[in-house]
Amino acid sequence: MSAGQTTALGHIRVLDLTRILAGPWATQLLADLGADVIKIERPGVGDDTRHWGPPFLKDAHGNATDVAAYYLAANRNKRSVTIDFTQPEGQALVRELAKHCDIVMENFKVGGLTQYGLDYASLKAINPKLIYCSITGFGQDGPYAPRAGYDFLVQGMGGLMSLTGRPDGDAGAGPMKVGVALTDILTGLYAGNAVLAALAYRERTGEGQYIDMSLLDVQVATLANQAMNYLTTGNSPARMGNAHPNIVPYQDFPTADGYMILAIGNDSQFAKFCAVAGRTEIAIDENYATNKARVANRAALIPLLQDITRTRSTSAWIAVLEEAGVPCGPINTVEQAFADKQVQHRGMRVEMDHPVAGTVALAASPMRLSASPVSYRRPPPGLGEHTQDVLGDLLGLDAEALARLKAGKVI
Repeated sequence: MSAGQTTALGHIRVLDLTRILAGPWATQLLADLGADVIKIERPGVGDDTRHWGPPFLKDAHGNATDVAAYYLAANRNKRSVTIDFTQPEGQALVRELAKHCDIVMENFKVGGLTQYGLDYASLKAINPKLIYCSITGFGQDGPYAPRAGYDFLVQGMGGLMSLTGRPDGDAGAGPMKVGVALTDILTGLYAGNAVLAALAYRERTGEGQYIDMSLLDVQVATLANQAMNYLTTGNSPARMGNAHPNIVPYQDFPTADGYMILAIGNDSQFAKFCAVAGRTEIAIDENYATNKARVANRAALIPLLQDITRTRSTSAWIAVLEEAGVPCGPINTVEQAFADKQVQHRGMRVEMDHPVAGTVALAASPMRLSASPVSYRRPPPGLGEHTQDVLGDLLGLDAEALARLKAGKVI
């Protein structure tokens, strides 16, 4: 961030009672935009993902630490404060912190914080302008509300796994989850957007509000065109592997030395592909000339194209197709993705100073704001790293008070 620029949310403070991924992803988004995020963790244990390894972060000498890579993915730019809010004194501390915050985010089971006096009604009573966001598996009401929700479970229940994987009859057929916890990630993004909307509303009205986010709601909502394919026809879409239900050819194809992706989105691009392949007759064949025809005749067209793509290497195809303006690309490993020249140009790997590792490499934020850019201020914090600073600065607790709370295992 250059001189003279300020962050978008530098005036906002977030009390983060979340753990695992969906909640921390949302609060990291806010933190990247400049918000002061105070992450409340259990003394001695912390966020569960601190221990979800291997792999673990290595220190400056190359030795493994006890900090899991998973935790590092969603917790930069935050301050870690350890408070045991199962104890009355801990509850009082969290309530005092809530007085100084604009937003509270939590992902406990429905009603889980009520017994501690940390639910929305309790905190609103002491901070009426508070924006309070709850993230649960199934929402605050309905027959499943009491259940615990997990990404993998919701990918199955919400229809995504029925669409993911090889089609019936193929080798290896069967439902498959996405390779990252996508429902958690999407819920985090929706939660972040909802909080920003609530902030905008509060600026106009002075009123805070409650936000109810559900993993299952998000999963169903993000079925997108596949949801509409069902709602329009009454027929559930089936697994198609890497093929697209509405566009052909839009999938992986074999090459002489591996695979490539063709992502042809219109008839003009298809004609260009056929020209590069030296098979212009295919582009004018009435069975393949339009996307509608290609979808209808997918079973005949795909094997024909596969025979063509096997004649050249992946790199040779990509070179000529990119030159012709045909959308295509390789199927990269994660290592190859980070080595890609466009990914490197866009700065999608960021190095941050780290007190144990020396430096830590993180996946950068994809948000590019011209006037209030994302900032990288703090690496993912050590457990309780900021407890004394936060409780001292915000609540005015002196060394004696902090020592007493620590002796009582409240902090």
